Amino acid sequence: MKEIKVIENNIERLDSYLSNSLEISRSKIQKLIKQKKITVNEKLISPSYQVKEGDVIRIDDELDFTITVEPENIPLDIVYEDDLLMIINKQSGMVVHPAPGNYSHTLVNALLHYLNLEKTKNIRPGIVHRLDKDTSGLMVVAKNEEVLEKLSNMMKEKKIKRHYLALVEGIIGPESATIDAPIGRDKNNREKMCVTDINSKEAITHIKVLERYAKNTLIECILETGRTHQIRVHLSYIKHPVINDPVYSNKKATKFGQFLHSKSIDFYHPITKEHLHFEQPIPEEFKIYLEKINKTTYNVKKCQK
Repeated sequence: MKEIKVIENNIERLDSYLSNSLEISRSKIQKLIKQKKITVNEKLISPSYQVKEGDVIRIDDELDFTITVEPENIPLDIVYEDDLLMIINKQSGMVVHPAPGNYSHTLVNALLHYLNLEKTKNIRPGIVHRLDKDTSGLMVVAKNEEVLEKLSNMMKEKKIKRHYLALVEGIIGPESATIDAPIGRDKNNREKMCVTDINSKEAITHIKVLERYAKNTLIECILETGRTHQIRVHLSYIKHPVINDPVYSNKKATKFGQFLHSKSIDFYHPITKEHLHFEQPIPEEFKIYLEKINKTTYNVKKCQK
């Protein structure tokens, strides 16, 4: 049996809790509960049961939580490609992995078509690291399992350097800083992450000020770890959320999404050992916004880029 032990100290409906934890629809969870496929503390429970800290949830390990992903002819902006891996410039607004509500028009659908692969139940073919839907820029894709494993290990061992650009609210005073704060799931909203000591993982982000405007700061972010929403959570935590981020700034966003861009990536090829370094300029919408605030506000301090 697949087992989940609840360690969060919050009360939530069973169907809602499992839907968020397993990333499958709430309606499917309800059906599985009715089919007696799920128990809590070895008892059959209704979907409305209030999950509590310490509960042990068991799920039939033969259940198929996967979805079938179809290839789709979606244009890709390929920065580099060889027989083993690819560097892709992802557009803001593109979802990387299929999930409930987004089974098509994702980067994975596009990769299946480009690499001439059949439809699959593997929702992460070759994806070494992810970018949020509304984050633009560079990401690495492996073309076979060996390279995927090697690149994934390199990522864990911090051998792949990733630099991001972010435009944030307010003026950051120090020229540079390190945010060392553990990240876990928000107990009040399981679709969000937060800085917490409860069921969290180490998260470290280094930031460097590039330019200050009257009300905003353009910064470079260097990831030492790769947690979900890490940059967005850390910047919100220090009271400088990314502009146009509706989740962590509690403000409405335009269609473009948050001003966060994966600017550069640097690593040694896992097979050929060749040094690879790529940089990608910010999207046009990001550039236009910077030009707009340059024209309408005075520049407080400009730092060397």
